[in-house]
Amino acid sequence: MQALLAPWLVFFCLAAAAQVPQPPEIAARSYLLLDVSANQILASRDIDSPVEPASLTKLMTGYLVYQAIRAKKIDIKQALPVSERAWKMPGSRMFIDPKMQVPVDDLIKGMIVQSGNDATVALAEGVGGTVEHFVELMNQQAKALGMKNTTYKNPEGLTAPGHTTTARDLSILATRLMQDFPEDLPYYAIKKYRYQGTPTANDTNRNMLLFRDPTVDGLKTGHTNAAGYCLIATAKRDFPNLQGRRLLAIVLGASSETARANEAQKLLNWGYTAYEGLKLFDANVPVIEPQVWKGADKTVKLGQTQPIVLAVPAGSASKIKTQVARPDPLVAPFTKGQQVGTLKILAGDQVLREVPLVALQAVEQAGVFGRAWDAIRLWIK
Repeated sequence: MQALLAPWLVFFCLAAAAQVPQPPEIAARSYLLLDVSANQILASRDIDSPVEPASLTKLMTGYLVYQAIRAKKIDIKQALPVSERAWKMPGSRMFIDPKMQVPVDDLIKGMIVQSGNDATVALAEGVGGTVEHFVELMNQQAKALGMKNTTYKNPEGLTAPGHTTTARDLSILATRLMQDFPEDLPYYAIKKYRYQGTPTANDTNRNMLLFRDPTVDGLKTGHTNAAGYCLIATAKRDFPNLQGRRLLAIVLGASSETARANEAQKLLNWGYTAYEGLKLFDANVPVIEPQVWKGADKTVKLGQTQPIVLAVPAGSASKIKTQVARPDPLVAPFTKGQQVGTLKILAGDQVLREVPLVALQAVEQAGVFGRAWDAIRLWIK
């Protein structure tokens, strides 16, 4: 699937048009608040500093598992063996053992809800054959997603030399996970789960915001002594001008489970109130339909395959305007998806963002007579 307008991921500045809201004080080593709907960073600190991801690592493990299911390399109902290696994993556990054959669906729930390192290793072995090969796949996928400052040493997130990432890279991973595998997002909203025969006391998702905020539907917690308490929390709220506006808060290195939840909630609430989402154009809806010369069609529809959304300081939406820059004349042919122009989004005279406009349908060349006639018209023009 096409990345969600990844080149648009920018810091927002409205200095010339409105005062930029100041984020709250966040008690964490680093943090990032991303408006996923607009693909826009609203607040951040030290987002390129290397950190240990702890169990946030399991988001990449999940990404590869969903990829393998989609490619039919494994099946969601398939039962996987539990190796001695998986069984003996320290830290958070699902409490499965080598006498069990556990369905992939249950292993995913054990990995996410219980943060089970045993379930994670069982999945890694099921997809990659060995943990070592799976880790190679993790690093290949990180590179493919553009996670430039991430190196994985294991699939579960236990402390290991060189096992590091950044808040920015985690935002890329979390966004792509939600975008590429939306059908698997409900796993991350499960509040309670345990596998039959395992302890009942080990059934609660460690993401406290799932129990506090009904708009929060993921994603993952993490903790080691070196990493501190970490949380990637995402929420989706409806507004009159933008249904399903999604924000993503990343808090790394907080002091406790309660602190990471409080700081993530603080960021989400601030983001929804300090900024409003402004949908400028729907996906696949023409922004402009300019005239085409020498084409089988007389016009070409220019727009984007994703909604064009902007986050602006609350109360400043009326200051936003748009301009289209494109070649003139437009001479066919055009292929579907070909960039033909640019939408400039401005506040006053300040350009906030430039969005590529692509042809929403192909425009073939006209026949010999049509091309000749338009050539004469262009010469006269």
